[in-house]
Amino acid sequence: MRSMLFLCHRIPYPPDKGEKIRAWNLVKHLAASHRLHLGCLIDDPADWQHVSRLQALCADFAAFGIDRRRQKLRALARFRPGRPLMLDYYGHAGLRRWTRETLARDTIDVAYICSAAMAPYVLEAGRMPKPAPRRILDMQDVDSEKWTEYGRKEGWPMRLVWAREGRTLLAYERKAALACERTLFVSEAECRRFGELAPETRPRLDWVENGVDLDRFSPQRVFDTPFPDSAPRLVFTGHMDYWPNADAAEWFAREVMPILRQRVSGQGTAGQRRPAPRFVVVGANPGPGVAALAKLPDVDVTGRVADVRPYVAHAAAVVAPLRIARGIQNKVLEGMALARPLIATPQAFEGVRAQAGQDVLVGDGADALARLVGEVLDGAHPGLGEAGRRAVERNYQWAATLRKLDRLLADRPCREPVPNEYTPRELTP
Repeated sequence: MRSMLFLCHRIPYPPDKGEKIRAWNLVKHLAASHRLHLGCLIDDPADWQHVSRLQALCADFAAFGIDRRRQKLRALARFRPGRPLMLDYYGHAGLRRWTRETLARDTIDVAYICSAAMAPYVLEAGRMPKPAPRRILDMQDVDSEKWTEYGRKEGWPMRLVWAREGRTLLAYERKAALACERTLFVSEAECRRFGELAPETRPRLDWVENGVDLDRFSPQRVFDTPFPDSAPRLVFTGHMDYWPNADAAEWFAREVMPILRQRVSGQGTAGQRRPAPRFVVVGANPGPGVAALAKLPDVDVTGRVADVRPYVAHAAAVVAPLRIARGIQNKVLEGMALARPLIATPQAFEGVRAQAGQDVLVGDGADALARLVGEVLDGAHPGLGEAGRRAVERNYQWAATLRKLDRLLADRPCREPVPNEYTPRELTP
């Protein structure tokens, strides 16, 4: 059985957010065919309870805790020109030591690196064993583009900080991609975009899409409603300490809901009006901006919940009002899998293999989203949820996705890594 070093910047379990959903499904699959040496960071104290689940799957497992506030200060303290802050934010001496010891002690055939943030732990060519393991970089999405988009939306001085992070991270992503045999993305669109930004890396690029657990997210499952009354709920899910999710929740609550409120109140006499919809923000760690939305007359903020599925299953519609998005949004796929009508912005829908207007409704701007929500609540799209479910069944089954990954791991690399490209200082967290 081949040995694999698998590094990720968050513990893969529970699979409750984008990169963890992907990593968990990869780990489950790869553990069946590899002796898996898994190293990760834990930035949520609640996740320590899940360590035993990973230990049971892996030949070796190591997790190291980080404090988010302390890591931010650490990254700022270690600021130096040309270096992305993200590399120091996710830098940890314990994980670096464990990675080096694992590479020196065990014969590692493949190093699978989840995200560019983890690349420095492996890409130290002068210290690699002989023969060096194959290196696969799973960037998932073009993270540097996300920071660049943050810079466009933020005011001074954060505009300058995020713009710099976008520039320096792109430069690092390009170097890291050249130092690995393969660099993977979550969609063809993300793969193509990185190829445009880094044309020298194109022969090494490919994509392995996410999937959905179609049994876990099945419309045949029965859940008790979490809602206290029959008012239609518009549900948005996601971790609310992630800036694009927080921005989406605040924007929808403050820009789209007032339009819906006005349309409902203008329908005529009370007896003719449809029930006013409520916007429900479901997700852990809401910051002050998201928490304040609960003061609005038609918005609920749940905070962390044990299971998002009852909220989605009993939603009149699932909304994905993201204004900044990279890769494929798992919240979109999961809403479709549960056969709920899904209404998304173009950014949230980008890269999804489904038909806009048939499987998902896509609207650009507050007026467009409000209009589409109104149509769904009025019953204008009766087969939308079922069409979305069929699209996911056709295109996003994990079994098919993982078969492609197996083929890529079995293939010989199309390009050898570029040797001696970097100095140890550039690569060491």
